Amino acid sequence: MPAPPKPLRADAARNRAKLLDAAAEVFGARGLDAPLEHIAKRAGVSIGTLYAHFPTRDALFDAIFPERLAALDRVAADALADPDPWRGFVTFLEGVFTLQAEDRGLNDAISRRVPLSGAMESVCTRGVGHADKIIARAREAGRLRADFTVADLAVLTSAVSQVIRTAPQGWRRFLRLHLDGVRRGAPDQ
Repeated sequence: MPAPPKPLRADAARNRAKLLDAAAEVFGARGLDAPLEHIAKRAGVSIGTLYAHFPTRDALFDAIFPERLAALDRVAADALADPDPWRGFVTFLEGVFTLQAEDRGLNDAISRRVPLSGAMESVCTRGVGHADKIIARAREAGRLRADFTVADLAVLTSAVSQVIRTAPQGWRRFLRLHLDGVRRGAPDQ
C-alpha cells in the first residue's frame, strides 16, 4: 500500500487554493480553452507553480469541475421530486441551462465542447442517467413526445450551449420554443 501524500507546506497550500479560485474564475468567464497563463497570472503565481500543482489541463479540470458538475445531481433530484413529470422535465432543462449560462467552463463541459477528463466524464455520464429517468417520467405521463430520447436532449444541449456562447440572454426563449415542439399535443403529433 503506497504511503499517503505528504501534506503541503503552508505556502504551497495557499498557492494551490489561489490557483483553484483563479481557475474557477477564468474558466467560468472564458471557457475551458482559456490559457493557463491567465490562470497563473490571476492567482499571482508563475506558470511553473501552476504546473507543479497541476501537471496537465485535465488535472486542473479534475480538481475543480467534478464538484461544480455535481450541481447537476441537485438539479436532477429537484426535477425527479416534482410530482408533475412535465414540470420536472422543464425544471431540469432550465436548471441545467442556467448552470451553463452562469459558467462558460460548465457550458463547455456539459456540452462536451472539449474532451473531458476521466473524473468529469463520470459525472456527466451520471447526469445522462438522471436525464433518462426524467425524460421517461414525462413520456410515461403522456406529457412529452413519445419519440423524445436522451439523444434528442444531447442535441438540444449542444444547441443551447451555442446560443449561450453567442447570445447569452437568448437561451430561455430558444428553450421555450423547443419545449413547445416536444410537448405532447404539439402540432404534427
